[in-house]
Amino acid sequence: MQIDVTHDVFRLAQVFTIARGSRSQADVLTVTLDGVGRGECVPYARYGETLESVTAQIKSLPETLTQKSLQTLLPAGAARNAVDCALWDLAAKQAGRRVWDLLGLPAPRPEITAFTLSLDTPDTMQAQAALNAKRPLLKIKLGTPDDMARLEAVRRGAPDAPIIVDANEGWTADIYADLAPHLIRLGVRMVEQPLPAGDDGMLAEIARPLPVCADESCHDRASLPGLKGKYDMVNIKLDKAGGLTEALALKSEAIAQGYDIMVGCMLGSSLAMAPATILAQGVAFTDLDGPLLLAEDRDAPLLFDEHGVHPPAAALWG
Repeated sequence: MQIDVTHDVFRLAQVFTIARGSRSQADVLTVTLDGVGRGECVPYARYGETLESVTAQIKSLPETLTQKSLQTLLPAGAARNAVDCALWDLAAKQAGRRVWDLLGLPAPRPEITAFTLSLDTPDTMQAQAALNAKRPLLKIKLGTPDDMARLEAVRRGAPDAPIIVDANEGWTADIYADLAPHLIRLGVRMVEQPLPAGDDGMLAEIARPLPVCADESCHDRASLPGLKGKYDMVNIKLDKAGGLTEALALKSEAIAQGYDIMVGCMLGSSLAMAPATILAQGVAFTDLDGPLLLAEDRDAPLLFDEHGVHPPAAALWG
């Protein structure tokens, strides 16, 4: 099997900021198998990944590769994700069938996706909220000691929109305890990763009237024992889980253990989101808005409309 990997860049429609920094472009790696099967990943510095290190992982793989062998050849992470998704795409193209048929799953339907508002000044976030007030779900990036003004501003800008909040590990226990009643007052439906992974034990000691979702604290099935009693929901991302294969297994096991599911994404193109549309079927929250934040995208991009994000055309993936 020939394994090719390239570095591709997609310009963002505007600068995107979270608690850890800002970016103006999405840097992704595209894996192509035998010139046909494609997958995309986004190396993430938070997890010690770089474009170079992930490329090296992919290039270390043997030419004789299967879906099963891949799961032990590479750890969960971006490299395994791109190759796993490319293997599924290759299998679908070779069989002349869609990936969901190979998986024995029903054809996916559109799923309503969140639209993310970048971290900014309260005035700017209010203006962005007003521009997107009619969207079915807004996600707010927070994670600083000064977030109360931002929350109030977004609610003024979008008084009726459902809102979820992502702190990206940016709060302390004291900040979260102070903010939690206001999150409820402002109609926030869920808070994602309020405390740093590994320093989130306080979540097991307090009441959680607002559902709390594990993001950085949850990667694959091995993460689940450490979440018990602290989280109500897990955010499954292909780049964290290491591909669609593990992500589907994680979804099944998390549901069996009583967790609700969110399906999220890194900042990538439609090719990165395409496999996740299968994973997102029937979950509590879907956040696959990466392509909506880009100024440019892949050929045959995903369709986003009033029904949500649609499954990919065969020309894109799967």
